[in-house]
Amino acid sequence: MKARSVIFESARTVEVRSEEVTPNPKQVVVETTCSAVSAGTEMLIYGGHAPREMEADVSLASLGGSLDFPLKYGYCAVGQVVDTGADVSSHWIGKRVFAFPPHQSVFAAEPDDLVLLEDDIEDEAAVFLPNVETAVSLVQDARPLLGEKVCVFGQGVVGLLVTALLSRFPLSRLVTVEPVEQRRELSRVLGAGESVTPEELGDRDFDLCFELSGSPQTLNQVITATGYGGRILVGSWYGEKSAPLKLGGSFHRSRISLMSSQVSTLDPSLRGRWDKGRRMKVCLDLLKHLPLGRLITHRVPLEEAARAYQLLEERESGALQVLLSYKD
Repeated sequence: MKARSVIFESARTVEVRSEEVTPNPKQVVVETTCSAVSAGTEMLIYGGHAPREMEADVSLASLGGSLDFPLKYGYCAVGQVVDTGADVSSHWIGKRVFAFPPHQSVFAAEPDDLVLLEDDIEDEAAVFLPNVETAVSLVQDARPLLGEKVCVFGQGVVGLLVTALLSRFPLSRLVTVEPVEQRRELSRVLGAGESVTPEELGDRDFDLCFELSGSPQTLNQVITATGYGGRILVGSWYGEKSAPLKLGGSFHRSRISLMSSQVSTLDPSLRGRWDKGRRMKVCLDLLKHLPLGRLITHRVPLEEAARAYQLLEERESGALQVLLSYKD
């Protein structure tokens, strides 16, 4: 079968090419209806800021190889099964599924790598599954406590989802920091008690801070905003971006804990009762209740994929979540 695939040729150069998809007997064939462009890792790749020698994703079979150009990338796709291999039951045909393939109109995958979608989860909500899973993982790793003062730096898609989840906790204060007014307004809608610009924050005494801005320079302000004995969870992946950290002065005496968090694995202390399957069930339920449609700002046809990345790179476009559409 022929597929139309997004190819990262080099930094800031994206093409859509025709490719042959040849499933093996243990795979099904899925026609994609929509996929979501990641404003984090995917934009690092687009901008040429991802370490090229690094494996694309050791936890996803669909993302083999390194991050060197040229490459295909993506991990947020929804579609419908249209064919099955000889070793797969035909009951899969017609099923709506979520999967983690690169952006392409048709793909092959083994059933174990697919997530079946219930009828009450719409396609445009389902593409948020990886981001919701990331947000759940970040909150689980941070372990907010009753009555704590919490601050979230960065209100992109993941930051907004973390804010929405934290708003369900009995915190004494939930503040978000974001330079874009449109995102601050949405942050308040999703449950932030206060959303301010980086300049408006000043010195605070937070128990827990999340660094989700994607900007390594932000980490110095996060350290300043964290109180004695507080915790900082870094969920951003900076790729090859770097910035000097000010770890002298008050940081040396502050006993602040600096934690890294990433969705591919679970905190060792949780693994006795949690696995990725249990976490996925939580995320699928959240897809039905979170106002995910409000995060979508642009829908771009697959053939115009280059424009999707340009929109996310240009802050003045107001782009937050950009979807690729595969319908004719």
